[in-house]
Amino acid sequence: MPPINWGKIIFYSFAAITAVQVFYYGWFFSRIAFYRSKKKTQSQQHPVSVIVCARDEDENLARNLPGVLVQSYPSTYEVVVINDNSVDDSKYILQELKKTFKSLHVVELTQEAKLIAGKKYPLSIGIREAKHEVLLLIDADCVPSSEHWVEKMQNGYSENTEIVLGYGAYHKKSGLLNKLIRFETFHTALQYLSYALAGLPYMGVGRNLSYKKSLFFRHKGFSSINHIPSGDDDLFINKTATKKNTAVVIDPDAITRSIPKTTWGSWLRQKSRHYTTAKYYKPRHKFLLGLYFATQFIFYPLLAAALIFYDWKYVLAVFGFRLLLQAFILFKAMKKMGEKDLWPWFIFLDMWMFFYYIIFAPALWRRPRQHWN
Repeated sequence: MPPINWGKIIFYSFAAITAVQVFYYGWFFSRIAFYRSKKKTQSQQHPVSVIVCARDEDENLARNLPGVLVQSYPSTYEVVVINDNSVDDSKYILQELKKTFKSLHVVELTQEAKLIAGKKYPLSIGIREAKHEVLLLIDADCVPSSEHWVEKMQNGYSENTEIVLGYGAYHKKSGLLNKLIRFETFHTALQYLSYALAGLPYMGVGRNLSYKKSLFFRHKGFSSINHIPSGDDDLFINKTATKKNTAVVIDPDAITRSIPKTTWGSWLRQKSRHYTTAKYYKPRHKFLLGLYFATQFIFYPLLAAALIFYDWKYVLAVFGFRLLLQAFILFKAMKKMGEKDLWPWFIFLDMWMFFYYIIFAPALWRRPRQHWN
């Protein structure tokens, strides 16, 4: 029996893993790189209800809410703020803003919903209080990137559309942590937006998300996921989104930006909480996401092993093909999503994802926290 050629086995495994990665970049992520919004024969201005849930967010409300209230929108829009049992100065800040902005509608909650985890109860109250069919969600720590945010997001609707997915980014700051946070956020958006464009929508983010009020009530709101603290955005979209009823908006004026975490500990806690919902996704979504994560995780260890145990020229040829495709797709996608300053660092940020998966993989099985803020 001839000896096992481990060098060949490692190289062919590396080539197979690379082929899967190339498929994801070519079939899914390229849809963002080459995205062009569809030109409409006629303009539309649906009345819009913007919904903001806030708990002890006085500083964020003072800083960010004016940006939501001064939107340049030719049709009717209101801003519904649910002040959820805040004990800071949120109430007084909202009272002052209401004197200036007549479109602001404040709902004061003074009791906890003990059997409903997370922010689903205040969000449900806000949706019930909303006057208009088109709902647009944003968090209190977010600000629209332009005064045309409402207009651009509602313009994503067409005849059969019930859900519009947007990009919720983070402010650019100095330092390594900021780059890691923004790249991970971009990387996540690259996936859920491209999957939606491919007819496989699986999530959205509450920092920049729109859907119709009738969709919410037709699916009985969050009743099926009320026991899960998170998921008011991604799990609800995973349940209700289809190929035909979901659209995306990728436009510099339609981005929202949040204040990023400034310490490693706070960021780790935030991301761990977010990942506790992934196990509830539909099987096909878990398979596609799991396959991509697995191949990305093992890519660089296999690259190192192949360089050691096989002809380096063939290994670098395979690696180089993936690198060139990746560089091209990410350059165009980052430019479209306002993150082009990250592109010179993409190879190092891509390598970082190996350690990222090691850190956050346990969150997939961890029991989620019972409060949302």
